[in-house]
Amino acid sequence: MALAVELSGRGEPFVLATVVRCERPTSAKPGAKALILQDGTVKGWVGGACAEPVVAQEARRAMVDGQPRLVALVGEGHAQPGRTEGLVPYPMTCHSGGTLEIYVEPFLPKPLLVLIGHGPVVDTLATLGRATDFAVTVLAPEMVERELRRLPLGSQTSVVVATHGNADEDVLEHVLDAGVQYVSLIASRKRAGSVVENLRQRRVPEDHIGRLKAPAGLEIAAVTPEEIAVSVLAEIVQTRRAIKPMLHEENALPSASAPLQGKDPVCGMLVDIATTRHRSDVLGRPVYFCCAGCKDTFERDPSRFAAATQP
Repeated sequence: MALAVELSGRGEPFVLATVVRCERPTSAKPGAKALILQDGTVKGWVGGACAEPVVAQEARRAMVDGQPRLVALVGEGHAQPGRTEGLVPYPMTCHSGGTLEIYVEPFLPKPLLVLIGHGPVVDTLATLGRATDFAVTVLAPEMVERELRRLPLGSQTSVVVATHGNADEDVLEHVLDAGVQYVSLIASRKRAGSVVENLRQRRVPEDHIGRLKAPAGLEIAAVTPEEIAVSVLAEIVQTRRAIKPMLHEENALPSASAPLQGKDPVCGMLVDIATTRHRSDVLGRPVYFCCAGCKDTFERDPSRFAAATQP
């Protein structure tokens, strides 16, 4: 728990895994906990060689989609849980028996909302953003170039520019170059068109300009500053929910073209290739295992498992 507090204070994502139910024999008991860090490191204990890789794998997925899940590792000869909705089942085939149910809960940093400028729309957006659990930062236009380098910008960051004609293009050029998910400009339709044209004259790449929402906000016939702020926040939420969340591009899961899992030929368990420590190349190609015991069994007689290692 102390480590969880420390990670939260630094704004780092992590997952808390808690054993909530077991059927003997299991090494972990209800209440056992582990933290899974962004790099896949496991701190704590929720079970041995079969449980830990599965929990680490589901933790990585939870850090991508932001959703908790209940994972069931069902031992050989044990019945699948009667309830299935929301349950992620795995066979615990390399265990002598027993079943574990583990609650996997992600703790992600608040999405960042950067408001550049001033005025009643910005004031209302700051209030609404904090009420909807954004981490809100308000910047003056002259601070943008310096402060953007200090902020933890990522694919979950949203930026609203409300500089009212005071260096709109300068600010937008810096923000669009930062690669954040959502960028919008508080402006009339006419002025927004003029700003976009000026950005083109500055040779700002078209793919950058294409990310700009100008004028900002969903079309709800908003008139007052408060209504405009509501329309902008609604657009931010819509954008965030429409795009599969990724914490940081450099920490995203591998692309779909890369194999994510291998099948342990001894016990049949699916193994996360990126995190498993147990691998053999005795047949001239990589074979992955859930634990050292399966690897040793395989390497004592590889021919016995040759069929299970065929691609």
